[in-house]
Amino acid sequence: MVVSFFLARRILPRYAIPISLACGILWAFADNQLQIDALDWTPAMPIFVMPEFSLAAMLGVGIPLFIVTLSSQNVPGLAVLRANGYHVNASPLISWTGGLGLVLGPFGGYAFNLAAITAAICMTPDADPDPNERWRASVWAGIFYVFTGLFGATVVSMFIAFPQVLIATIAGLALLGTIAGGLHTALAENQLREAALVTFLTTASGMTLLGLGSAFWGLLFGLGLHRLNGVAYNRGI
Repeated sequence: MVVSFFLARRILPRYAIPISLACGILWAFADNQLQIDALDWTPAMPIFVMPEFSLAAMLGVGIPLFIVTLSSQNVPGLAVLRANGYHVNASPLISWTGGLGLVLGPFGGYAFNLAAITAAICMTPDADPDPNERWRASVWAGIFYVFTGLFGATVVSMFIAFPQVLIATIAGLALLGTIAGGLHTALAENQLREAALVTFLTTASGMTLLGLGSAFWGLLFGLGLHRLNGVAYNRGI
């Protein structure tokens, strides 16, 4: 999968991930590692789960996820819109997505944002040469997401049917460019380099301390070191 990915990046870069995934599936099938019986085609049925407040979840997941959503989804999403000629007011977009998340978050609807990757796919000339007609791509993307949600059990069963190494490999390859770009941006400035690196390594470690996950501690350690370095820098140390 790795070899096919990097070869496809040179020949057909747009299809590198699908080609790598297809190679992995063919290899798993030839090696009799696909658990076809695990696939479940039953549509998902809604089940009400009573919301329960958790301070540990809010600190360990909620706050880091909020910051990550703002920095990696909403801000790039606005940048993509404006880069493609859509000069929209940010306030209504952030207010509506944030309000929906606040109301529907306790019931599982916590992922409302400007979706930087989806926006990048739907707002470019590849979606439609006419900028006034590109909204159709967003509508079709929404319909695809609805059907993906309705067959959520099928999506989960696919992860069970495929070998774990195949899932880990395709996920790593798909995020390779994002991780490289993020590290390049985070480590570009000398004054911010140590804090960014500590944040990344702490979060990636998967550590748990006082019942809180690594995302919280990575954010806390990174901000603390950034503040400490800022004070030292201002004092000329």
